[in-house]
Amino acid sequence: MASASDTVSAGSGARTAAERKGVVTRFAPSPTGYLHIGGARTALFNWLFARHHGGTYLLRIEDTDRARSTEPAIAAIFDGLNWLGLGGDEEPVFQFARSDRHAEVAHKLLAAGHAYRCYLSQEELAARRAAAQAERRPFRIESEWRDADPATWPEGQPWVVRIKAPRDGATTIDDLVQGPITVQNAEIDDYVILRSDGTPTYMLAVVVDDHDMGVTHVIRGDDHINNAFRQLVIIRAMQAIEGEDGEAGWEDPAYAHIPLIHGADGAKLSKRHGALGVDAYRDELGLLPEAVFNYLLRLGWGHGDAEIISREQAVEWFEIGDVGKGAARFDLKKLLNFNGHYIREAEDARLAGLVADRLGGLDGTGLALLAKAMPVLKVRAADLLELAAGARFLFAQRPLALDEKAAGLLTDEARALLGAMAERLAAEEWAAEALEAALKAMAEERGLGLGKLAQPLRAALTGTTTSPGIFDVLVLLGRDESLARIADQAAMAA
Repeated sequence: MASASDTVSAGSGARTAAERKGVVTRFAPSPTGYLHIGGARTALFNWLFARHHGGTYLLRIEDTDRARSTEPAIAAIFDGLNWLGLGGDEEPVFQFARSDRHAEVAHKLLAAGHAYRCYLSQEELAARRAAAQAERRPFRIESEWRDADPATWPEGQPWVVRIKAPRDGATTIDDLVQGPITVQNAEIDDYVILRSDGTPTYMLAVVVDDHDMGVTHVIRGDDHINNAFRQLVIIRAMQAIEGEDGEAGWEDPAYAHIPLIHGADGAKLSKRHGALGVDAYRDELGLLPEAVFNYLLRLGWGHGDAEIISREQAVEWFEIGDVGKGAARFDLKKLLNFNGHYIREAEDARLAGLVADRLGGLDGTGLALLAKAMPVLKVRAADLLELAAGARFLFAQRPLALDEKAAGLLTDEARALLGAMAERLAAEEWAAEALEAALKAMAEERGLGLGKLAQPLRAALTGTTTSPGIFDVLVLLGRDESLARIADQAAMAA
């Protein structure tokens, strides 16, 4: 008969922990805000480690903080992960829904003597904490209820369940990133695993969920190193009672604690360094997921001198031991450089689809024109915002609104030249080579540099002073639209 720990994923199609063979990793965000860049990198490293070893990558939403967990935050996390191609291999686990299972383990620990009822009040704890501060010594929970006779339990008073942490010896973790780390057991508190209202704490829930999900490798930020030693207390206590009530397989996971990401100045990463939610990199900065994926990969991990790394190469090359021990430094400029590369490499039709929404939506004809323009637009753009800005001239309505620089170029003399250019171009085959030859001939006849013709022509055709090559612009707009835009401005000559 299946135990309570066997199946953990909500919904149909869930596998049991026993059915997951080999490496199992998990990404377990708290849905109290957007998916930040550090969380996305943690997800990436978990995904890569599982893929590299042919294992399973799982998602868990740690939503036990009911006051701060929100549905929009959960949706934003899934949206960001899916955009990066880091969705879980199975349906996600929602931690709050498993509260009964967490409490079940707490009561097993209690019954086996590895945990105890503690009746210390918040006032008593506060007084002891204040005394420790006054005496300038570390505060450690020393509860007189640890080994109390049940006959002394006060009737009707609230109590919590505390784990019995070992008081002697030391614990060593052979961290896959940080190397061996040792903590004296005396430094670990008898912390609460079950609150007085019967709800589990984060520390208990994480351990139970990792066990029930069959997680073999816990890859997370190095701000969780202390948590690893505390969580091992529960794991080893459960190992001591294995075989009871269907409990089995309580093995120590392998730990890999990744250094946090800092700003370029070495300070803790913040919005002032360009640290945004993953959705903002997509929506506000116009980045491609493969660029963010590649950049996150290179934040603290490397493979020789390789910079541009495909997903396939990343899976082949990734080793968690190659993650650096020092904090990685976030560089927004470098991320944008990655994005420029991937913009140039992207398929034109895909880019057109991504840019179309930024232009207010386009019909089939407009989308086809945008895709046709991509080869000359994307060489000048670092992101989708620049692509959209560069493409707006294609869909501008006549008469064109001119920006300040373009308006300054269109003097009466320039407008007169536009009229002459229109006559010359109208007689030519509408192909870039023929149009270029015609304008070059006209410039030579008048003793002018080609730029003297091209710049006012660009202003008339696009309303700006920057655009793809002017002959590409003429071809993309087509004969009728180009000549009409030129005529609009030529007609305004004094």
